[in-house]
Amino acid sequence: MATETIEKATKTINVFIADPLSEDGIQPLRQETGLDLNIIIDTGLAPEQLKAKIADVHVLLVRSQTTVTREIIEAAKNLKLIGRAGVGVDNIDLTAATEHGIIVVNAPDGNTNSAAEHTIAMMTSLARHIPQAFNTLKNGKWDRKSYVGVELKNKTLGVVGFGRIGVEVAYRAKGSRMNVMAYDPFLSEERAQELGVTKATVEEICQAADFITVHTPLLPETRNLINKEKFAMMKDGVRIINCARGGIINEDDLYDAIVEGKVAGAALDVFVEEPATDHKLLTLPQVIATPHLGASTIEAQESVAVDVSNDIIKFFKTGTVTNPVNMPSIPKEKLAEVEPFFALAEKLGKFLIQVSEGTVKELNISYAGEVANYDVRPLTANAIKGLLSTNHGTHVNDVNARYLAERVGIKINEHKTTTAKGFTNLVTVEVKTEKETHSVAGTLLNGLGARIVKVEGFVVDVVPTGNFLYIKNTDKPGAIGRVATKLAESQVNIATMQVGRDEVGGSAVMMLGIDNAVTPQDLAAVATLENIDEVKAITL
Repeated sequence: MATETIEKATKTINVFIADPLSEDGIQPLRQETGLDLNIIIDTGLAPEQLKAKIADVHVLLVRSQTTVTREIIEAAKNLKLIGRAGVGVDNIDLTAATEHGIIVVNAPDGNTNSAAEHTIAMMTSLARHIPQAFNTLKNGKWDRKSYVGVELKNKTLGVVGFGRIGVEVAYRAKGSRMNVMAYDPFLSEERAQELGVTKATVEEICQAADFITVHTPLLPETRNLINKEKFAMMKDGVRIINCARGGIINEDDLYDAIVEGKVAGAALDVFVEEPATDHKLLTLPQVIATPHLGASTIEAQESVAVDVSNDIIKFFKTGTVTNPVNMPSIPKEKLAEVEPFFALAEKLGKFLIQVSEGTVKELNISYAGEVANYDVRPLTANAIKGLLSTNHGTHVNDVNARYLAERVGIKINEHKTTTAKGFTNLVTVEVKTEKETHSVAGTLLNGLGARIVKVEGFVVDVVPTGNFLYIKNTDKPGAIGRVATKLAESQVNIATMQVGRDEVGGSAVMMLGIDNAVTPQDLAAVATLENIDEVKAITL
């Protein structure tokens, strides 16, 4: 994660809570002693009011009531993280957050059980007309004949979207002895068999299911996923449940399908526009609805707030998060494999931008050895971050590094090989500019940490920390001595020296670790020496 974020841990961190959250859920923030957290709770704000208050905020914590727009993000000059206490993030402008290097986290597990239970409750209520029967009884009428329902046993439930919640719904449906068909683009045949469900397409579910429930996120690909064409494929008397996101099911088409008798009933917890107190679907007696209660349990509201609170603390202490939305999400055990390489990858990128001249056109990153077996996306992000940091400063981080690189036309290439040629792991970064090409490679040595082991293909052994002079020269007697003498005249002390060459009398490089930064005049003086081809000052 971004270095500047971790540095914030030593200062006051303003956490702005813009939506009502469980007090128990934010207790991790209140009880945290290792960070100076200033918790501000101000809910129910209009967009302009929030914009006026967010300039000095480091963390914005919301549920579904607050819409975090591009305008709000651009007004938040110090914002590092947006936390969504829940699963869906369609109320947050992810593109704008990514552009500004702001991490968005959510709580994908916290309301899983609550949402699954609500789905089953809605399906059962729909099958047995429970809300309608209760209202009739409450109005003084004992009517048994009008509310003859259907059993769930032996019926087929189609689950569209088989993530955490979809799987939990399937478990419960199978407990009611239903047959379950499931669709998900990432569902394998083996996983379906393991869970005891039938893998199917959306079309196959529409043709065969007695009940259909949707559990996908709302994306361009899933908006209006269940529409007029899909309803036409369905059995007469099918029942529809949506406790996921309004818009996955086309509401106008659903209304028509109910009126026409194709759909026997619908149970809805969500709508395209909320609140939906005067929606035309609510005028139909075949529809039952709740006001977006899928996550509204005491346990779920506490759990999602706790999860996001813990991610806030983790971010400012370690620079990593558990549930990122707008950056690669890697399981904890997998992240642990690559985390030791983070700083190395960033240093390699930072080295190259300081030795390169001209506009960067291409960045090639090669992972060799054991590291090639890992998910290296975070390492690539760190290498890009190092490359861009000279020009973009603290604005560039793990979240927006690739976006910023691609925006300025840098082509990013990754290559993996299990052969590391003498190293257990080797990360090689190459930059191509409009003028030249440079490369540097590094590894991790057990007990010794990061090392730069190749510069322009020449073998060296450099600890990538501090100030350096990078010198390209011709391998002739006296070259090293003349450089040392010239630096001594300028009171520049050489702490370490590494040299590499391809052949006697051929091209060579020097990597001189120096105790203090050199002036442009010092560089110019060294560059005039005999057999010295190029001199660059490097800070890592």
